[in-house]
Amino acid sequence: MAIHQSLFSSRTDDWPTPQTFYDTLHAEFGFTLDPCATRANAKCSSYFTKEQDGLHQDWGQHRVFCNPPYGRAMREWTRKCYEASQAGALVVLLAHSRTDTRWFHDWVYGKVSEIRFVRGRLRFGGGAQSAPFPSLVAVYRPATIGH
Repeated sequence: MAIHQSLFSSRTDDWPTPQTFYDTLHAEFGFTLDPCATRANAKCSSYFTKEQDGLHQDWGQHRVFCNPPYGRAMREWTRKCYEASQAGALVVLLAHSRTDTRWFHDWVYGKVSEIRFVRGRLRFGGGAQSAPFPSLVAVYRPATIGH
């Protein structure tokens, strides 16, 4: 199955999570909420669509898997991940590894309990080609558990 070329351009900021990659993380963390989903690609039975705007929803005490749109709103999403963890959610963020950005230094580095750099490049959306960028997984543990 070929991946649509717009997925590798600035025409889209949606990168559907590879199922086997998600399954491995889910086995470890037991996710209960996907705040960045569509009805077709939701990873959890509880999810928010773009129309429901997961940025402005309460993530409560959920175990959250967050693969946000990889665009200008990344700063807002990483901030939401941090703030939700401070309010009691466990949040696992899948993001492009852009360690030189403000959002990374303001809301990931020094705020997460763990950063995992993904070896190689992920194949998003079941595509035949790997992503044009490296990825990382950031784990925000609830404030009650500590960092």
